[in-house]
Amino acid sequence: MFRPKLPTMPQPTGRVTPAAVVVEPTTITPGTPASPPAPVTPAPVASRPTVQLTLGSVLALAAGGGAAVLVVGAVLVSMLLAVAITGVSVALVAVVLRLLVNDMHKGR
Repeated sequence: MFRPKLPTMPQPTGRVTPAAVVVEPTTITPGTPASPPAPVTPAPVASRPTVQLTLGSVLALAAGGGAAVLVVGAVLVSMLLAVAITGVSVALVAVVLRLLVNDMHKGR
């Protein structure tokens, strides 16, 4: 019951000829010996100044991060509110339709 049923391969129909492949040996020519690798020199270090954060830049980064968190939070809350309003409206439509169908069945 739990064994898979493997399909059987059908036999080829018609005339099948195997492809004639002839493999001929090739001659091997000895290569030239490899030269020793050149010494690797380290890459030059760029003389860039390091980034120094001042008090103003730290405050600007903190304010920007806080603003980003507030914007993302507002977007998520608005999406949640939209889903809640949609759910309530769908529930109200369902109640009204149910009342209408019940009234039609009672013949009022």
